Amino acid sequence: MGLTPVHFFSHGSTMMLGEESTSGDYWKKCGDEALANNIKGVIIMGAHWDATGDAIEVSMNPTPGKSPVAYVHPSKYVDYRLEPDLKNGERVLKTLESAGFNVRPNDKFEWIHDTFLILIRMFPNGCPPTTIISMNARFDPHFHMRVGSTIRPFRKEGYLVVGTGGAVHNLYRNVWWPMLMYRNNFAQPTPPEGWSLEFRQSVEDVMSNNRGPALRRAITRLMKHPQYRDAHATDDHFMAACFVAGAAGDWEDEKEEKGRLGAETWELTNMCNSQFTIGSWGRAVAAH
Repeated sequence: MGLTPVHFFSHGSTMMLGEESTSGDYWKKCGDEALANNIKGVIIMGAHWDATGDAIEVSMNPTPGKSPVAYVHPSKYVDYRLEPDLKNGERVLKTLESAGFNVRPNDKFEWIHDTFLILIRMFPNGCPPTTIISMNARFDPHFHMRVGSTIRPFRKEGYLVVGTGGAVHNLYRNVWWPMLMYRNNFAQPTPPEGWSLEFRQSVEDVMSNNRGPALRRAITRLMKHPQYRDAHATDDHFMAACFVAGAAGDWEDEKEEKGRLGAETWELTNMCNSQFTIGSWGRAVAAH
């Protein structure tokens, strides 16, 4: 099959599940392409689950529930059946353990909107077998890049690797009143602030101008950007980008297509939900 593409999706606020957007359309397009290429399953890292100490965890709950989604009607998600991939989860555990990670299964983990929001939008007619890998709460970019690098071989087997976090995601600097008063998360009463625009552009530049190991270096270097802390008050929503860089940043990936911005949705004035894909399925399916 060759290498499957890798996606870095900015999942945004919970209302990205309840409201239509160009990002939602793009997620659906990426899901349709994955199904057309007969993926075996999805391996995903989100932004709302982390393990303490030096550990990471893999979700092994055979019947996971869903955390409630604020400001979204339950009909949008409660009946969507999750499909945990326990067989591949065991393989992911062994692969990470062999690479020296302190990794453990979690058979009680309830799925959170950062992952099932994306899965519902990508695969509305049914969840593919999915393995969720946690972050580590120390939020070391190189650590998370190495996690992505370790699971990269699964791409050659037909698994789709997804990181779901945020390009610009600082809840403290969002403008909340249009959503709280009118349930309008897409209102832009004023333009985004300069720090948000600057960091958003830097993320696109890094994604679109680097391949292979250069992508890994450039993504982790973004955490030294002068506007990084404005764009990310906490590091959790950026770790998925490091995970993706690891999964798509091998020397072999220099032959693949550079990252491209497939869609973008601004929310709450300063939250930029950029959607990136690295690599491709090939001309035949892309044309389809």
